[in-house]
Amino acid sequence: MTQITVRGLDPEVERKIRRMARESGKSLNRVIKDMIYNASGLNSKTIKPAADSLRALAGGWSEKDALEFLESIKSCEQIDAEMWS
Repeated sequence: MTQITVRGLDPEVERKIRRMARESGKSLNRVIKDMIYNASGLNSKTIKPAADSLRALAGGWSEKDALEFLESIKSCEQIDAEMWS
């Protein structure tokens, strides 16, 4: 992903952005990105993360599939103390 540096930001604007981040519990980066997406008319939720291309190629699990898998490997998580003594 590319980076942009913003210089010469008015201190009042900076304080406002920091306040927005603090009050929303978001990072400064997330607040500023949201502002840019909103101002550009783009929706950040429609932009796919880079991992989506791998997910499309390799596939993914539903929540049900993941829970079934975790249940099926529970026996593998048991430590046999006799084997290690």
